[in-house]
Amino acid sequence: MCGRTSCHLSKEVLARACAYRDRQGQRRLPEWRDPDRYCPSYNKSPQSSSPVLLSRLHVEKGADSSERVIAPMRWGLVPSWFKEADPSKLQFNTSNCRSDTIMEKRSFKVPLGKGRRCVVLADGFYEWQRCQGTNKTQPYFIYFPQIKTEKVSSASESMGAADGPEDWQKVWDNWRPLTMAGLFDCWEPPEGGDCLYSYTIITVDSCKGLNDIHHRMPAILDGEEAVSKWLDFGEVSAQEALKLIHPTENITFHAVSSVVNNSRNNTPECLLPVDSLVKKEPKASGSSQKMLQWLATKSPKKEDTKAPQKAESDVPQWSSQFLKKSPLSHRRGADLLERWLKREKEEEPVAKRPHTQ
Repeated sequence: MCGRTSCHLSKEVLARACAYRDRQGQRRLPEWRDPDRYCPSYNKSPQSSSPVLLSRLHVEKGADSSERVIAPMRWGLVPSWFKEADPSKLQFNTSNCRSDTIMEKRSFKVPLGKGRRCVVLADGFYEWQRCQGTNKTQPYFIYFPQIKTEKVSSASESMGAADGPEDWQKVWDNWRPLTMAGLFDCWEPPEGGDCLYSYTIITVDSCKGLNDIHHRMPAILDGEEAVSKWLDFGEVSAQEALKLIHPTENITFHAVSSVVNNSRNNTPECLLPVDSLVKKEPKASGSSQKMLQWLATKSPKKEDTKAPQKAESDVPQWSSQFLKKSPLSHRRGADLLERWLKREKEEEPVAKRPHTQ
């Protein structure tokens, strides 16, 4: 299953991280729809809003289906046929959709048949491992392995190598977001009003590397070709697209603090390797090191505070009007990150398996 994610990249950086080539081979950035409704967060739970990629053809009649847009959507699919006035009255959980029953449940079969396939974007997702013989659980943060580049290597040697926002921006640009296969739908309130766009994350059996943590994982689309085929419903049929849904071993993880257990906690501490909270001189894996550098950039939330707030009546169609924004707390996380960033440079390690306690 997948019940908690992180996505705190700024709008501009997230768009650059999702650069793609259209059908003519031209390099493009996906355009944002309703960008003001995007709320970066280190701790997203169902019914919050997350950015998803989808084909432009879904929002513009006659558009090329290979072109993409990014739009914030509510996590937890509300079927188009739902008749209640309040979507929170939906009696079943639609935050996840099992790949093996996707064609059996109307809530998922209908949007799949309409080509409403999307890619859910995140820094990574959280999962909890149950400790044997106790009621305690250990949370893990799970994400794509990060590849070192010259820009990142030079920035990782010392704090002085990335003194200004522009230098840190280069580090952010090299982070690879997690791309998870999803379905979305459009629900219209029976008494009228703005449409609500919402999504579900497709899940599969866990890969061997994650099986000790949990038996299910999101269906991760690993690579541009997989993402392109999943989104291009105009050229790729549902039957062909479903062949892309399977576990991947190209994943890494580290244990994190129980601070992430409460979805109201929205700080960088949610992502920090747990050792950084208990050791005076912690050492990070290569991917963890890069993640920590990436977290030390200027907060995207600061940009949000300058933007004028829209009135409820002025919420545009691409919105999740049932969300509450929570402010980010930076001070504590920034202190932790500064200590981490002063450590020795480590070699890139292999992802480790968790300890069953």
